[in-house]
Amino acid sequence: MPALMLQGAGSNVGKSLLVAGLARAACRRGLSVAPFKPQNMSNNAAVTVDGGEIGRAQALQAWACGLEPVVDMNPILLKPESETGAQVVVQGRRLTTVRAAAYAKLKPQLMQPVLESFNRLSAAHDLVIVEGAGSPAEVNLRAGDIANMGFARAADVPVVLIGDIDRGGVIAQIVGTQAVLDPEDAAMIAGFVINKFRGDPRLFDDGYTLIAARTGWPGFGVLPWFADAHRLPAEDALDLPDARAGGGVVIACLALSRIANFDDLDPLGAEPGVDLVMVRPGQPIPAEARLVIVPGSKSTRADLRFLRAQGWDIDLRAHYRRGGHIMGICGGYQMLGQVISDPDGIEGPAGSDPGLGFLAVETEMRPDKRLERVSATHAASGLPVAGYEIHIGVTNGPDRARPFARVAGEAEGALSPCRRVTGSYLHGMFASDAFRAQFLAGLGVQGEGIAYGAGVEAALDALADHLEAHLDVAGLLALAR
Repeated sequence: MPALMLQGAGSNVGKSLLVAGLARAACRRGLSVAPFKPQNMSNNAAVTVDGGEIGRAQALQAWACGLEPVVDMNPILLKPESETGAQVVVQGRRLTTVRAAAYAKLKPQLMQPVLESFNRLSAAHDLVIVEGAGSPAEVNLRAGDIANMGFARAADVPVVLIGDIDRGGVIAQIVGTQAVLDPEDAAMIAGFVINKFRGDPRLFDDGYTLIAARTGWPGFGVLPWFADAHRLPAEDALDLPDARAGGGVVIACLALSRIANFDDLDPLGAEPGVDLVMVRPGQPIPAEARLVIVPGSKSTRADLRFLRAQGWDIDLRAHYRRGGHIMGICGGYQMLGQVISDPDGIEGPAGSDPGLGFLAVETEMRPDKRLERVSATHAASGLPVAGYEIHIGVTNGPDRARPFARVAGEAEGALSPCRRVTGSYLHGMFASDAFRAQFLAGLGVQGEGIAYGAGVEAALDALADHLEAHLDVAGLLALAR
């Protein structure tokens, strides 16, 4: 069945958004479209309708296609736990944790599940739009590759190469990629696109012509910078901007070293009455913050030590004494308790660490990972909350007698006796509009709030319109075979 693959001349060139926009444009032509990324590396994961986990970018791409996300859309997910090691998730389920050198030996075994997932999607849809990972120019990683040219050749999928002009050197990006590729790999490339242009695209006409002449590849357009990209969930924590217009209620989030599922913050950042501040390493927590969020983490005990190394534990105590609110989500919830123990060394060396002590709860890491979409009821307001759980660890203690929410009649999360400290395992809670409005009103945010889901829909349509206006979308779709 027809498929097309977008690969980058470097990392972070905008492949994820281009796949989402092209998928939405193809859907508006009446096609049944599915996204696919053979291998992703991200701690920003989504729980799928079939009970697994995939990269959050593929969940957004599924949304662009009008589909529920399934594990086949991202069969290999690498979740970094340290500088040199990552958890390997295969078709939605944890397989193992390996160091980088060991993963190179494991990769050849993963092509089979990658092709199985791709073939299932191909059989069910008119078109599959594939996203590469990193860049095919990393030819030192070509042996056993399943993410770029290794997959493209195994599945016989034509490739369009994406260059990022915003970072500079885009001519060298694309011409240089062709220069280092094996000729049979280079033969898979059917054209190129220039992304993230600022200013008048006609100023790049000579460069565009030069690339086409040097490579022999046709160009499919120069895409100007998409100003509404911030309205869509970010794939990389480094892309998380401050949403601070000034004059709003300040909500601060700690940018942990292994921050996970940070799209929890997107609905808050979109609220006009909120100034969302990402507290970067080395920065203090703003004294004016009304709420501090300790977010999820892929390596909770290590990030708890990272938090202390920044002095944020001292800032949190000062914030609390000033009457401020604190919320911990998932790993952040675990950190707010009295102790985190990992007797089997699931997330690192076996042992335990004292928590921050804001909640009377304790957490023990256990091997079973909870992956579930959740329909909850906010305990204080009775409002519905939709979200998902994706964690290891069981948390218990006296403050669980004051739950944050109820799930199927059972208590979820915990509140401190003063109710200014909240812990919950529910990711995605702030996408529920009525709950978010009520929660923010309790912090003094004025206004009726926004319809978050409708805003994402509008941004996806605007992205598709943007591609239609500046790229040869019909020509790109015609490449699929």
